[in-house]
Amino acid sequence: MHLAPLRRPAGGRHRLARRVAVAGAGLVLAPLTLLQAGPGQAASSDACENGGYRLVNLSTGTTVASGEVDRVISAAAFGSGGAKFGVRGRYNSFDVRLSDFGIFAYSFTGAANPEDMTGGRRTPVFASKIPNHRGRTLSTGITVELDDEDLVIRRAGTGIEMKIQSKDCAQGGIFQMEPEREDGTRTRIVHTLANPTSPAMTPFYFDNPAFRQRVGQWLGSECTSQETGPASQFCVQVSTRTNIANGFSPEFVARDSAQLAERVRQADCNTAAPVSPSVQHCGGVSVWDVASGGRMGFVTGEDAVEVANPPTSCDEDCQAQNQVNGRLAVLGFPFPVPDGSKLGPRTSSLALPKLTAP
Repeated sequence: MHLAPLRRPAGGRHRLARRVAVAGAGLVLAPLTLLQAGPGQAASSDACENGGYRLVNLSTGTTVASGEVDRVISAAAFGSGGAKFGVRGRYNSFDVRLSDFGIFAYSFTGAANPEDMTGGRRTPVFASKIPNHRGRTLSTGITVELDDEDLVIRRAGTGIEMKIQSKDCAQGGIFQMEPEREDGTRTRIVHTLANPTSPAMTPFYFDNPAFRQRVGQWLGSECTSQETGPASQFCVQVSTRTNIANGFSPEFVARDSAQLAERVRQADCNTAAPVSPSVQHCGGVSVWDVASGGRMGFVTGEDAVEVANPPTSCDEDCQAQNQVNGRLAVLGFPFPVPDGSKLGPRTSSLALPKLTAP
C-alpha cells in the first residue's frame, strides 16, 4: 500500500483570512480573501524548521531511535506487552500503543516557529485515536523511517497492518493513520479530544459558521460566479465544515481529514443553537469507519479552513491532489467560537451501530 506523502505546510500562510467577526448577537462575515497563486507561495519548510522526532521507551526514558533511521526495531526495545512508546518532536508529540498503534496524548509543544498556532503554549488536541482491530493484535517488529521532520512507522499482525505517518511541524497536514486488513473489511477508529484541567485549553468540535453561512456558494480562483461556478479543481462549492478549536489561541484550528472513510453519525449531538439538518457530531468525540487501505488524517491551520475538493477514492499509489498554491478560498473561523456553534454534548449516550462490511 503506497499512499501520498503528507503535505508540507506552505510558508507565509499561517495567518488565516480574517475570520468571522462576532458583533452583539449576530455574525458579520468579513470579506473573503482569496490567496492568489504566485511564486511566493511555493511550499517551504518554515513550519518544520529544525523539526525532528525521537522515539522513546517510556519505561526507561531511553531514546530508541533518532536522526536518520530506516530499519526494523524489535518491539522489546520500545517496551513490552500493551506498553506505549513516546514520539517526541520539537513541535508535536504523542504516544503510540504497541499492540494496536492507538495514539494517545497528541499535543503541540508550543515551540517557537513563524507558523505557530499555539501562542507559545503547550496545546493538547487528542486524548486518543483508537483503532478497533476486532481481536487482532500487532506482533511484528516495528519498521521505523525517520528523516528530518518525517516519521513513518509500520507494524503488522495476523491479517492486519498499521501505518502511521507524521510530520514534526507547527501546522499543516501533519498526521495520518492507515489500517490495512487482509479480509478487506473496514476498521473503526474513535477520536477523543483532550480534556485538560484548563477550560481555555480544552479543544472542542464546532460547526464553523464561516462555512455554514456560505453553503452552496462556489469559491476559488477559477470561479466565474458564486452561484454557478463552474465546478473545477480551483472552483469548489462550500459545504458545512466541522473544525476543532480551543478558547485560548485565535490561530489554533484543526479538522479530521478522511480518505475512504465514513463518519459514524451520532443522532443525539447537534450545535448548542440547533441547526437543521444537524451534522450529528458530538463536541468531544468523532467516530470513523475506515476502508482497508484508507486513512484518517489530521490537518491544522489554513489547511483546516480551506474550501477544498473532497479526497479522491484511492487506496494504492495515491498521488497528492492538494498542491493548490493558494488558489482555493480560505474562510477562517470566528474567535472566540460562538457558544451556539459548539457541538454537544461532548459524548453521545447512544450505542454505536455495528461495523458492517466491507
